[in-house]
Amino acid sequence: MHDLGLAAWFGGSLAGAVAVNGAAADLPDRRMRLKVANAGWARWTPVNAAAIGMHLVGGAALLRANRDRVADQRGVAAQTAAKLVLTGAALAVTGYSRALGKKLRVADGVPVEGGTTPEESTPPEIAHVQRQLDVCQWLIPALTGGISLLTALAGEQQRPGQQSSGMFGKPAQWLHRGA
Repeated sequence: MHDLGLAAWFGGSLAGAVAVNGAAADLPDRRMRLKVANAGWARWTPVNAAAIGMHLVGGAALLRANRDRVADQRGVAAQTAAKLVLTGAALAVTGYSRALGKKLRVADGVPVEGGTTPEESTPPEIAHVQRQLDVCQWLIPALTGGISLLTALAGEQQRPGQQSSGMFGKPAQWLHRGA
């Protein structure tokens, strides 16, 4: 659940930035571009919410199953903390993107260059929202990609050789410090 949800969150966000917003920019009618981008993102939103939910539920189950490893194996707690920070940031940016997208839904018919690119005649408040979304659309795949890299690191930390040296190395450090 954890990995599948993350894959959909990452892939869907990247595909939306490239394909949904990119395809909307290709429409000849500048007043339809935002409507098309909004429609694409509206279709993705429930799937994305389910993917994020799967990722979080799966992550909680993994954390529970590996709580002893997180506490005892060298490096696992730091990797877990970093992953939680990235997940929190990705959730915040995703939520903020959703709020910005809702603001754009009421702007159907406004001329734009693309889903996240205003043109000169775009009203300033809509242009501002589009520029914010332009940043968010790339931050989400960057953050979820970082989570994916840390997930791969966690998989490497589960190898038997890593577990034994990580778990036995910590008590050895405590004994060495006490001497």
